[in-house]
Amino acid sequence: MTKPEHNKPDAGLSLKELSGVLLPITTPFQTDGAVDGGRLRENIRSWKNTGIVGYVVLGSTGERVHLDEKECLDVIVTAREEVAIANDGFAFIVGAGQQSTRATINEINRVSAAVAVDAFLVITPYYYKSAITQDALYKFYMAVADAAHVPLILYSMPALTGISLAPETVARLSEHANIIGLKDSSNDMANLADTIRLVKNDFAVLTGNGPSLYAALKAGAIGGILAVGCVAPKLCVAIYKAVASGDDETAKELQDKLTPLANAVTMKYGIGGLKAAVGMIGLYGGSVRAPLEDASEDARQDIARLLEAAGVIGDNDPVIDKVL
Repeated sequence: MTKPEHNKPDAGLSLKELSGVLLPITTPFQTDGAVDGGRLRENIRSWKNTGIVGYVVLGSTGERVHLDEKECLDVIVTAREEVAIANDGFAFIVGAGQQSTRATINEINRVSAAVAVDAFLVITPYYYKSAITQDALYKFYMAVADAAHVPLILYSMPALTGISLAPETVARLSEHANIIGLKDSSNDMANLADTIRLVKNDFAVLTGNGPSLYAALKAGAIGGILAVGCVAPKLCVAIYKAVASGDDETAKELQDKLTPLANAVTMKYGIGGLKAAVGMIGLYGGSVRAPLEDASEDARQDIARLLEAAGVIGDNDPVIDKVL
């Protein structure tokens, strides 16, 4: 049986452009809860000289599920304008994905018609969990990739969705010209290694898990889309560069600094903790939208201690400076 022809995008992100650390940035809100476009611009501007290679807007850390359609587009437009000002070749990726195939296609085509997006990070559908088999996921992503005019990056986030992309499914999807990569936030290193072994050589496998950044890079991931990178971008970049240069001893030392902080601002304290940490490093973090809750005073004290221990605030870390 002859394989069907699949659409190939006019332009896409290369492995080189995705190799490194990308930030899934938070969405700042004003005191009345409205999106704060000015603070969003300031944060993007502050991150641009940290060694990162790109930005992801409206991922899970961007609270996309708490924004309406207009707010989402406003965030994308504002972020795109600010990233373009830097003119340094940063990858610009937008989070997407609804519960139906049709709605996901409509979302992607509506946004890409309005804004220049390099790729969409598409979350697995999850509401009808028992019906979301690996075959259903394969058909979902293939249909979206055929209909989209912009490249897709698969997004497996089982901690939030309860749905995982199996290595064999990712390998099949990697054959599609319009599916260029995967963000794997599962922290399942065996599955990650299997995925890297099975996918095409030009398919970008990125980790979304800060505590396992070093392990993922050693397994063959080309980089990471890391929430902890929003507060420790240079530390994450230093780990990436140390691994790339073969300096495993330094990479392990730096990973030991990163792991407690990464655990705190993701799993332990969630987005409220991450936004608190963003504020502590001199950027604008602000509040989350209910029903999420802001970090408690005890959580803030713990986060401040971990930021200092990681070398993110206070005196510059000589190990990070050496690598960078």
